[in-house]
Amino acid sequence: MKRLLSFLFTISILIFWSSCRKDFDFAPSTGNLSFSKDTIYLDTIFADIGSSTYNLKVYNRSNDDISIPTVRLSQGESSNYRLNVDGMAGKVFENVEILAKDSLFIFIETTYNTNENPLSELQFLDTDAIEFDSGNNLQKVELVTLIKDAVFIFPNRDNTTNVIETLTFDVDGDGIQDETTLQGRFLEDDELTFTNEKPYVIYGFAAVDEGDILTIEAGARVHFHANSGLLITNNASLKVNGTLSDDQELLENEVIFEGDRLEPLFEDIPGQWSTIYLFNGSVNNEINYATIKNGTIGILSEGNQNAANDKLTITNSKIYNSSNFGILARASSVRGENLVINNSGQSSFAGTLGGKYNFTHCTIANYWNSSFRQFPSVLLNNFMINEDNSVTTNNLEEANFNNCIIYGNDNAEIDVSGESSNDLLFKFTDCLIRFNASSNPFDFNDGIHFERITLNENPEFKLPFENDLRLNEDSAARGIGNSIFSSLVDKDILGITRPTTPEFASDLGAYQFVTSED
Repeated sequence: MKRLLSFLFTISILIFWSSCRKDFDFAPSTGNLSFSKDTIYLDTIFADIGSSTYNLKVYNRSNDDISIPTVRLSQGESSNYRLNVDGMAGKVFENVEILAKDSLFIFIETTYNTNENPLSELQFLDTDAIEFDSGNNLQKVELVTLIKDAVFIFPNRDNTTNVIETLTFDVDGDGIQDETTLQGRFLEDDELTFTNEKPYVIYGFAAVDEGDILTIEAGARVHFHANSGLLITNNASLKVNGTLSDDQELLENEVIFEGDRLEPLFEDIPGQWSTIYLFNGSVNNEINYATIKNGTIGILSEGNQNAANDKLTITNSKIYNSSNFGILARASSVRGENLVINNSGQSSFAGTLGGKYNFTHCTIANYWNSSFRQFPSVLLNNFMINEDNSVTTNNLEEANFNNCIIYGNDNAEIDVSGESSNDLLFKFTDCLIRFNASSNPFDFNDGIHFERITLNENPEFKLPFENDLRLNEDSAARGIGNSIFSSLVDKDILGITRPTTPEFASDLGAYQFVTSED
């Protein structure tokens, strides 16, 4: 009973105290607010693409509950910025309350709409300010965003139904145009050369029609929105003509494929866009000095394993941060030289359903650490399991890896499996391979599939988890390259000349070691 009386007495005191409180009366702000930042720099964005959300914390450090008469953007309703104040979206707010010794979050976003504000420069600063109160009590927090102009490629949308255009092309090679569910459109004749004058931003799939060639010049930047990519169709070609920059530390002359979010937060996030899709029937695709990063599959190459020329030749290029595969080839033909692949959610290179593959002086690694990875860096087979669980087989006619490094953060970084009724021909020659599994199906000294293999020695990459696969001085890959292969690829990915004599052997992989200040 005493406890009940004590409880009722306490409740009555609390009710009386709250009914007498005066500090729920909000006094006008006196211009003494504090802010977490004086200026908010929203990272670079493309015109017509929204930014990430940034925040500002507003502090009331006084002992009084206050009300800010107005919180507004300096440019009012015409501003390109948007605010969210205390859960309310808008550009002008009145009587914003903050309790004593408390704070308030303001969230800021921006989109520069070129329909309302045509761009007159390739890039410029878009500025505004958040104003708190007015007159003698006026306080401001500046807003700054760098806006970049770009060439936008996107499918049409029906104004009545809002249905987005999808691609129609010969999918089966039977001469019949098939409707697909891929949103996108074919590039016009005047769009078949990407220059370095402006970045390109692609929504959906930008497709290259039969007989056309998409040429991408040195220094071009190609950005993809979510679920977007390039599609090279039957008898069409992709030519990526990047070059080595004069300064090896600069990327100005290589071609870069990545997502359309430019904020540092998105710099290394995998899976931001779809893929470069070399469709069955596309021919003579060539990629030189390119970086392909943050896609789902860096390159998907299908079919044409017996083409007169390799379906894909990729040289002096890097593929990073693919949420599934760096290169996924199905019954295809790929030649790679000075190729670097790393950080793939499944395999960095997968040659499936047979095909023809030849790699010389390549670094095929996988230091994926974002989730569980079930496949090795290099996966080879001669079959494919279909959706109905039936199996399709095809000869793996050749898969040659010469002077390569195949390594990663898993115990077994190669896997070769197949149907005995089909050819399964492969050979690793003068390679450094990680394979430290409890069961070993390979004889690394058989001279047929493996020759002069350095097994489980550390290549000592500089920063493998940050995609820097250059060699350190004590790398086990140094000085053990075969001069026959080095003479075929006599310069490394950075243009450094490889030694080509037995007395001075080259290093394995895409990078020749050089002494550096770091």
